[in-house]
Amino acid sequence: MESIYQSIPDQELVGLLRAGDRLAYTEIYNRYKFILHTHAYKWTRDREEVMDMIHELFATLWDKRETIQFSTSLSGYLYVSLRNKIFNRVSRQKLESQYITSLQNFIDKGDCITDHRVREKELSALIEKEISALPVKMREVFELSRKSNLSHKEIAEQLGLSDQTVRKHIQHALKILRVKLGLVLFLL
Repeated sequence: MESIYQSIPDQELVGLLRAGDRLAYTEIYNRYKFILHTHAYKWTRDREEVMDMIHELFATLWDKRETIQFSTSLSGYLYVSLRNKIFNRVSRQKLESQYITSLQNFIDKGDCITDHRVREKELSALIEKEISALPVKMREVFELSRKSNLSHKEIAEQLGLSDQTVRKHIQHALKILRVKLGLVLFLL
């Protein structure tokens, strides 16, 4: 049984979709699901993943039907949206793969964890020593910023200073620490 919607052009279907017409939405889905599936399958070779992406795409289309803007055509919008979903999937898989590789490398080099912890403690002690050598007010501002995670405004209010003074203290402290610790970090 042929629906009246099958003869309606995309542009009119989009208008009906925006008005909340579920049959227009169904026609758009039926018109494009197989084409989009074929297109996406060429890239992913995973039918279930493709179906998930297509269903997600059409769910978004329905959810945003009243506000959605098409810069070209309905088919162009659907292809670009699906392409972006594919790229996001590939990017996520690449990131997951890198994470797994990184985790495996960490596991493989587990014997040097103790050495890293010792170096970390030594470096931490050295940093603390250099921070304690800063001028009193500069050290106080720096520690409130970095250890207490206070904003410049909060530090200024707490110490009765201007935001600019707080900013300058932190900039100078970082400059001093970079100079003093730069050589040490370079040697490590």
